[in-house]
Amino acid sequence: MTLPHLGTLESLPAADHPELLAPPVAAALASWAHAGSPAVTAIDADLADTAAFGEAYGVPPEASANCVLVAGRRDGEERVAACVVRADTRADVNGVVRRLLGVRKCSFLPMERAVAESGMEHGGITPLGLPAGWRVLVDARAVEIDTAVIGSGVRRSKLLLPGALLGLLPGAEVVTDLAR
Repeated sequence: MTLPHLGTLESLPAADHPELLAPPVAAALASWAHAGSPAVTAIDADLADTAAFGEAYGVPPEASANCVLVAGRRDGEERVAACVVRADTRADVNGVVRRLLGVRKCSFLPMERAVAESGMEHGGITPLGLPAGWRVLVDARAVEIDTAVIGSGVRRSKLLLPGALLGLLPGAEVVTDLAR
């Protein structure tokens, strides 16, 4: 098996290195049909943010996919979603995402709540391993990335996988123009 590789990152089989993943990510990966495809790479946790990461490891922003958590309410029911978009774009939270969730107003989850409910670290939140009731909206451009870099649930590593697998994540919905 050939592991995904990008920039100066050193790839390891993600399924064999749960110590580099947040517990919910490791658990989700263990039960995912495509668990053999993602690689994991250790990084400097201080360089986890997209711009610093890309510069330090030679990864262009169009190869990274960011995951943001949003929520809105309708009829007293909260609707939460993860939005996965290429790092050189921004999720259209108050347009496309708001309409998909069927809410009047949509906003980012507060950091403390996102961390507590996802079981992941801020700056490492990823669509793999999120709570079952949350929707996973993936921008179609993210699915087109040859080798996509996403969070691993912790700041000290990243996952690398074929972008097409983002559309095959549990519960994923590929959405055209999710991002601008």
